[in-house]
Amino acid sequence: MLRIKKNDQVKVIAGKDKGKTGKVLKILKEKNYAIVENINMVKKAQRRTNENQQGGFVEIAKPIHISNIMLIDKKSNKPTRFGAKTLKDGKKVRISRRSGEVI
Repeated sequence: MLRIKKNDQVKVIAGKDKGKTGKVLKILKEKNYAIVENINMVKKAQRRTNENQQGGFVEIAKPIHISNIMLIDKKSNKPTRFGAKTLKDGKKVRISRRSGEVI
């Protein structure tokens, strides 16, 4: 079971963007990286193409290691650890350690 999933709200706990929050756009599970909205933005030079007539510098979000981000509890709106719990129907869910609610 992965720690962080797509569309989760997360907070950066280490690195140049420490303290910022954002939504997970993509998980790269082979390398344990996540791409988070407006986090770890870098400028990249792009050539002029048919799709991009302008060319020049564009800002893109680079991946950040999942050990440097933490889930945000929906109830308290603060970063939280989580645990796993199996429901009566056999489904595994993530439980917030801060509030005890399903994430």
